[in-house]
Amino acid sequence: MPQTDPQPVRAKILWLARLEYRFHSWRERRARRRGQKPTVTPFPGYGGPGWVRVLGRAMIVPPAKVSEGGEYAGVRGWRSFVAVPIGYAQITVTIAGIEHVVVADRGGVIDTRLPAALEPGWQTFTMSVEGGEPVETRAFVVAPDVRFGIVSDVDDTVMVTAIPRPLLAAWNSFVVDEHARQPVPGMAVLMERVVRENPGAPLIYLSTGAWNIAPTLMRFLSRHVFPPGSLLLTDWGPTHDRWFRSGKAHKLSNLRRLADEFPGVRWLLIGDDGQHDDDIYTTFTDEHPSRVVAVAIRRLSPAEAVLAGGRTAVNDHAAAEVPWVTDNDGAGLLERLEDVGVLGSTGTATV
Repeated sequence: MPQTDPQPVRAKILWLARLEYRFHSWRERRARRRGQKPTVTPFPGYGGPGWVRVLGRAMIVPPAKVSEGGEYAGVRGWRSFVAVPIGYAQITVTIAGIEHVVVADRGGVIDTRLPAALEPGWQTFTMSVEGGEPVETRAFVVAPDVRFGIVSDVDDTVMVTAIPRPLLAAWNSFVVDEHARQPVPGMAVLMERVVRENPGAPLIYLSTGAWNIAPTLMRFLSRHVFPPGSLLLTDWGPTHDRWFRSGKAHKLSNLRRLADEFPGVRWLLIGDDGQHDDDIYTTFTDEHPSRVVAVAIRRLSPAEAVLAGGRTAVNDHAAAEVPWVTDNDGAGLLERLEDVGVLGSTGTATV
């Protein structure tokens, strides 16, 4: 069978990436001529002793679409994609009175680690672009003695998707208002229970969704009483060697980064069997068995599995060193985690 020459393919991808950047640059110039001003949309980050991971996006949006907190108003997801990203924008981040100037990527995304002497817990600081009005953001700072953390997927884990997987990104991003989204039953209770039993534990929502949907997702989590957590999404479009960014690689690289940044923390990994969560968590657990408390996989219903394009084969992992539990919803997963001792049946964690 003939093999595709990777060099012409990479050249086409690079050409498409340049075309995408030129298109956004043209949109930016057009928006500026109309008098529209750039702003920063902040996303909740995290940190540790002496540092913080700052997340956000520099964009030009119509003033009426931005609330006082810098997030989009409660509108359908497609409006987020109308906003114009500011590639390579200079962002001023002010933490505890100290200014840092950082540069966004070509999609306007800010994802950088900065020095910061902040107390443990949720801490606030500001971001601004081009000398504009500072926008408040926050990060959860993990204390050095914390030994427990939670990483959770989003689609079909905390949020019911119920649409064909190939259409998921477009539907979530362009069509659905967050008021129409439904939470997976019992997942908010499970998350709250885990956080309550492990004071100071970081909670990371790790998703393959685009950064454009971050404001919508944050409102959804708040509306359905999920505990606040840091948000790690990805970006769409070509990279230097791929037509589209790999969601699987995005999740695995961030898990590995968390393992490096918090060497004393053991993680509870929560996902579903409709994507690659089982494979990703298996790989990470094989690499870092002592760094995982347990893995909890939500089983999709038969209808959800059909829409998701099938169900990932999840074995019982009987030979694994790490407890591996599955069930249909948050209530069932909570019981399974109690059974293996990750959660205390009397309200006290036993790990």
